[in-house]
Amino acid sequence: MYPALAVFQALLAKQTDVEILWVGSESGMEAELVKRAGLPYTAIPAGGLHGVGLRVLPRNLTQLTRGFFASRKILRDFKPDVLFFTGGYVAGPMAFAGRHIPTLLYVPDIEPGLALKSLSRFADRIAVSVDDSQKYFSKKVVTTGYPLRPDLQEWTRKKGRAALKLDDDLPVLLVVGGSKGARTINEALIPQLPTLLDMTQIVHLTGQLDWKAADTAKGGLTSAQQKRYQVHPYLHEQMGAALASADLVIARAGASTLGEYPFFGLPAILVPYPFAWRYQKVNADYLVQRGAAVLLPDERLGDDFLKVVRDLLKNPSKRQAMKSAMKSLVKPRAAEAIAEQLMELGGKR
Repeated sequence: MYPALAVFQALLAKQTDVEILWVGSESGMEAELVKRAGLPYTAIPAGGLHGVGLRVLPRNLTQLTRGFFASRKILRDFKPDVLFFTGGYVAGPMAFAGRHIPTLLYVPDIEPGLALKSLSRFADRIAVSVDDSQKYFSKKVVTTGYPLRPDLQEWTRKKGRAALKLDDDLPVLLVVGGSKGARTINEALIPQLPTLLDMTQIVHLTGQLDWKAADTAKGGLTSAQQKRYQVHPYLHEQMGAALASADLVIARAGASTLGEYPFFGLPAILVPYPFAWRYQKVNADYLVQRGAAVLLPDERLGDDFLKVVRDLLKNPSKRQAMKSAMKSLVKPRAAEAIAEQLMELGGKR
């Protein structure tokens, strides 16, 4: 969702009279953010087919059929010059209904999932985050980088630390679990808080499910340690402040790591989510092989967490080398590059 919003903001900056319609799912998880960005939103029925049980499959097939007819109506009414997809179940019915309209597909992860591979059949052009993704496609592929939200790019280290009231003289460890959290990372961190807070400040984004447990653990720390420990369910407007302030991040290895961490030159300890096929592992390996990150398997968190984190916190020269390696991977104009691709494809209509 965030990459698409970044692209649309870049597109509107280039061509102010462009009309955009965001088509999402009926569950509408993204609707509020899309509307907050000032974009019109409409929904269609959709459902996944891969990996669902036999009891759910008939219902999802019905949803997809309904989604196809809803998509045809939207296309008749809106009459788009170009379609832009970033994945998701909702893209299938729309891609099939709009198969005669120029289409751009953006693939955020290095290795595309089954849904994106299926969508690539309808795409006239495919944009990818890194060159390594090109081997998965036979059509015209353009490496653009990962589109960053403009609000992230406004933050500097000084501005971010001031906003979060962080001490300039201590390193900052950022622990990110995403909006839903990463329970195994949270559970590995909490017992080690007293040890780590003697050497660093921690900004901990727990996700909604584990926030209470972390906040309770904060109450058991000394007053000095509590001042060094910030715990939030998630950060929205200040996410850029946390990224800009950090000297080291511990996180999963979703697609955003390919764009956000290089932009901020942020050394990373990556813990790929073990139940997401291998997409996160491929993303993590890409950064590890380039010296920008360290891989910590999820099953090793209990045994190795403290050692890996402490070794990097005590080794600023190693972190500096990782920072330089990470910074070398940045593609800051990704959103503009994808917007230009859309304008070119749309112009053909």
